[in-house]
Amino acid sequence: MNNKKLIGILLSTIMMVSLIAYTMTKGTNNIFTSAINDTASWTGRVFSEPVNVVVKFVNSVDKVINTFEENQQLKSKIDQVYELQVRVADLEAENEAMRKELKLNESLGGFTVQNATVIARNPDQWMETLTIDVGSSQGVKENMAVMAGNGLVGRIIEVNANSSKVLLLTSEKSNAGMVSANIQSKSGSANGIVSSYDRKTKRYIMTQVDPEAEVKEGDMVITSGLGGIIPRTLLIGEVANVRMDDYGLFQTVEIVPAGEMTDIRFVTVIMREGQSDVSEN
Repeated sequence: MNNKKLIGILLSTIMMVSLIAYTMTKGTNNIFTSAINDTASWTGRVFSEPVNVVVKFVNSVDKVINTFEENQQLKSKIDQVYELQVRVADLEAENEAMRKELKLNESLGGFTVQNATVIARNPDQWMETLTIDVGSSQGVKENMAVMAGNGLVGRIIEVNANSSKVLLLTSEKSNAGMVSANIQSKSGSANGIVSSYDRKTKRYIMTQVDPEAEVKEGDMVITSGLGGIIPRTLLIGEVANVRMDDYGLFQTVEIVPAGEMTDIRFVTVIMREGQSDVSEN
């Protein structure tokens, strides 16, 4: 019996080895190989699908991050462009203001002048006062006339060593901003007082003008020098409208300012006759 069992086992082993060898050499499919392949394929799909999902998710997240970073970079560049445009616009406005002051200086050949930059202007007092960067060290004194653009805008009311405060003609302070003025017309001239500023029409109001004077639209208005504070012949503006006052005694004249009234960056201080510009010494 032992010999028969041994022979049976040996024959079974030989048949199995032969079957495996035949399958490997012929490359044909059978139940075993198909089962093994199907099992391997199914196992691969089971493990590969979650991996593919994770890979796709990671790729999507990576794309989102890259897109966000690109958008941030683009936004930063756009902000830089806007900042540059603002700076360019500001420099252009500043250059234009400087050109006006240079042109003004050329027209003021009969006066000694001191150029200055506006260094402070309180928003609550925007149309009342401003501060400039010249003072007593540069020869500035109280009541000196101040011009901006092409016309008179105010006078010095406070002087420090290296700064001064300017009271504007647009101020609502009674009597403080009054200026003696003269209207230049073809038929002659007429004196009066620039006494106030209408913020709605953005015009000076000149009162006490001779009712007989022939004042017309377009006539030029200059300082008369009769007040003893502001020198004469400084341009104030141009006549825009003429009417009789409420009492019918004098003419009231509306004047379009020649000077810069809102965006004042640079000014020219008119030094009194006989004074020298200290900054040139």
